[in-house]
Amino acid sequence: MQNSVDFSGRPFHFIGVGGIGMSALAHVLAQRNFPVSGSDLRPNHITRRLESIGAHIFSKQEASNLEFFKPDFPSHESGLNTQELLNSAVEKLPQVICSTAINPNNLEYKAALELNCPIFHRSDVLAALIADYHSIAVAGTHGKTTTSSMIGYMLLEAGLDPTILVGGEVDAWAGNARLGQSRYLVAEADESDGSLVKHTPEIGIITNIELDHPDHYETLDEVVEIFQTFARGCKTLVGSIDCQTVRDRLKPTIVYSLYSDTNADYTVTNIDYRADGTTALVWERGKSLGVLNLRLLSKHNLSNALAAVAVGRLLGLEFGEIAKGLSTFEGARRRFEFRGEANGITFIDDYAHHPSEIRATLAAARLQARPGQRVVAIFQPHRYSRTLTFLEEFAESFSYADLVVLTDIYSAGEPNLGQISGEKLADEVAKHNSQVTYQPTLNAVYEYLLQSLRRGDLALFLGAGNLNQVIPDVMATLCQPAQATS
Repeated sequence: MQNSVDFSGRPFHFIGVGGIGMSALAHVLAQRNFPVSGSDLRPNHITRRLESIGAHIFSKQEASNLEFFKPDFPSHESGLNTQELLNSAVEKLPQVICSTAINPNNLEYKAALELNCPIFHRSDVLAALIADYHSIAVAGTHGKTTTSSMIGYMLLEAGLDPTILVGGEVDAWAGNARLGQSRYLVAEADESDGSLVKHTPEIGIITNIELDHPDHYETLDEVVEIFQTFARGCKTLVGSIDCQTVRDRLKPTIVYSLYSDTNADYTVTNIDYRADGTTALVWERGKSLGVLNLRLLSKHNLSNALAAVAVGRLLGLEFGEIAKGLSTFEGARRRFEFRGEANGITFIDDYAHHPSEIRATLAAARLQARPGQRVVAIFQPHRYSRTLTFLEEFAESFSYADLVVLTDIYSAGEPNLGQISGEKLADEVAKHNSQVTYQPTLNAVYEYLLQSLRRGDLALFLGAGNLNQVIPDVMATLCQPAQATS
């Protein structure tokens, strides 16, 4: 991998450009008028959006994609010597961007190596962009997407025109990225593969720290070390001291808490968690700032909003501007996203895939549920390593659900070593919640839900895999008129 990303005009080529993190980078670079191309095995609305702004997208990942960039060597008649001719040709080759998901045996990646293209990890490009702006980087095991989206939306509503790169899609900017014209950049910073250490933002936020990626980390201490390195690279660090690990292992410059007796810089009182949103009185170092009204539910989103308040105040915004912006923020897609109603059943899609996230999301669902309304949790475990490592935590995380539907594990590319299965998880969940069923495939889930969902249910689809593909099919079938019987 090369050391320095070139923003002088050299092309960028993304292998796996349809991913949520990769596509955000490609979008911003294309909007900055750099030549951008990429490949993905499954074209989708994200790749189509990139094509609409000028990116060249290949629908296969193969060596021939790089032939698109093979330079025409200038002739000796140009007056250049052999080395100058070679340098001129090589400079036309693209900077190739990969994520951790790209296998070294990928034919397109191997072709890039053979051509001697500069090759960078996705995080190298993000780090270069962070260094290129007055940047706000949001890190943490949970809440990164919502918090970074909140901050980006708040700055947008305040007229600060930020550049935004987040790990989810937000309707306010019709995707996972936008290019602003100001010096501000808001980015979601991921710790999953250790690349968090590359980022040196003006303002860093750490929402919480837990072990979430046992495929990369063996212990919580290893995760903490990554966050400590990130913290040292931030000019100002904002952190939640409601997380004991952040409180005990880091030293944030500015701290926030949902509890007024913690002496945090930013706290809240008079909290009202409702089915249609959240209200709280915000305090800044013992002084009342005013009332914050959110459309988002539950305590974890109030904590995320408090991080946004701290950032807004750091940037000199009046609390009235902050509160006005946050009051209309509707959240990112797949973060308690309302997908519609069918036959009197409410459908919600959420990315939660860690036990802590499942508990928080189900608590929000229970808060929204009407008296007598069932909360039906449909969960697709994500990764064998995560499911095995947190088996007992997963088993205990469905207490707010009236019915739990579990399917097989979404591998995310991991090999199945035969140590854990969706059925084994269902057996463990049954020790804590007797209303659980195991439906191994998405088709089985579809059939089961058609037979088991009742009018008035709140159906909550949980997971980071492809479970949400079932939602439109279930809704469409439920909306069909019943067939007459003879």
